[in-house]
Amino acid sequence: MQNFNYYAPTQVVFGRDTENQVAELVAKYGGKKVLVHYGGQSAIKSGLMAKVEKQLTDAGIEYIMLGGVVPNPRLSLVRKGIELCKKEGVDFILAVGGGSVIDSSKAISSGRFYDGDVWTLYEHKDHATKYLPIGCILTIPAAGSEMSDGSVITNDEVDGWLKKDYCTNDFRCKFAIMNPELTFTLPAWQTACGITDMMMHTFERYFSKDDDMEITNAIAEGLLRTCMTEAHKVLKNPTDYVSRANIMWAGSLAHNDLTGCGTTGDWATHGIEHELSGKFDVSHGAGLAAMWGSWARYTRNENISRFARFAHNVMGIDTTGMTDLEASEAGIKAMEAFFESIGMPTNIHTLIGREVTDEEIEDMADKCTNGDTTTAGGLKILKKADIIKIYQMAK
Repeated sequence: MQNFNYYAPTQVVFGRDTENQVAELVAKYGGKKVLVHYGGQSAIKSGLMAKVEKQLTDAGIEYIMLGGVVPNPRLSLVRKGIELCKKEGVDFILAVGGGSVIDSSKAISSGRFYDGDVWTLYEHKDHATKYLPIGCILTIPAAGSEMSDGSVITNDEVDGWLKKDYCTNDFRCKFAIMNPELTFTLPAWQTACGITDMMMHTFERYFSKDDDMEITNAIAEGLLRTCMTEAHKVLKNPTDYVSRANIMWAGSLAHNDLTGCGTTGDWATHGIEHELSGKFDVSHGAGLAAMWGSWARYTRNENISRFARFAHNVMGIDTTGMTDLEASEAGIKAMEAFFESIGMPTNIHTLIGREVTDEEIEDMADKCTNGDTTTAGGLKILKKADIIKIYQMAK
């Protein structure tokens, strides 16, 4: 059991019509000149953006708008946001959207007062000392960014693109407004990608060498079972409020560190997938589903009993009479079957629509390990050669 420091300062305002409290919350946390950051047209077409603008105006809170965030949020837009905040004297960022919008908002927050190039922070070469506060209205449950300390940005200014993360407690949102009704119109693909992402956030913490934090394990297992149960319900009935609510809350709990208290996280699958989505611009959740089974088979011998436990406690497999290896394989296959049942790919070919080349695999593994100078993973320490093997297994 590892020592841990659990920090979750975000005020969560959950339920129907909670977006009506946005101006009150912005004011509570000191916002007087707000950057409203969002993605495409969905928030406008739904009327949500008009509601936000009216509330801010009625409360006497100045604001400026910056849309255009896309999945795998781009560094080029982050730079525009930073310059806009500096020019307009912005003192608060309101993110309206999902994980990509919130991650982009965090990057803008980190660059607002930083004298250097914001990408330097994502290269882990420096650390900012002052940040803009952030609040959010969550419309896509998936990334858990509304309660996490992390941000992932894609550098679209270099050949081949690069996808990097930057983490600090200063990124944790001051408040997160979470109305499940705002997710009713999400397409099935986005819903499934989001559910996969939140499950993977739990996997990254659950598959550990630390076996003795039983309450954390039980929370993680319950969250995973709930995600699978509610996934099929919500894909069948997209306006099922209870299912949408369970999924939305699961996304936050999966990535606010609760499911990792007392354990050592892995995060190799995320690092490996970041290179996939950075190179091919695919959905993050789908990329995770494509890679997880190969990662699991490559690393399971580091703690085979954990994978056997997963098969029984999460996937509901009767493992009586099975060896741990047999149980682990049954659990991995069952998880892959679940991914396929919600429309997720379980290999790279299905993900990108063609065979990935050896040269592309070499390039991704090289970027994942910074030229074989760093490693990935906690359950099993992975070097470049290991990551190449995992990509090859997932072809």
